[in-house]
Amino acid sequence: MSGIYSINKGVSQPIVFKGLKAQYIIYLAIGLVVLLILFALLYIMDTSLLIVLPLILMLGTAHFLLVFHLSHRFGTHGLMKYLAKRRLPHTIRFRSRRL
Repeated sequence: MSGIYSINKGVSQPIVFKGLKAQYIIYLAIGLVVLLILFALLYIMDTSLLIVLPLILMLGTAHFLLVFHLSHRFGTHGLMKYLAKRRLPHTIRFRSRRL
């Protein structure tokens, strides 16, 4: 009976691709699209390729390193929790008792 039906193990697990977890895959993809558009704009503006290529390569490398660092440091939902915690006020002050 078990040969007929396949068991989907890890259905509720987050997506992992080459070490990137969950939303960091989207962050990397969006950054690469932005770099492609930046390259196209600089190329259309007739900027020298000796300037454009090293610039795009440096920005791409920095983006890759940043996204992998964030994925490793915070994990699947840690970055959202970190940013939400930073927005919470430290104290709530009441200056009067009126509603």
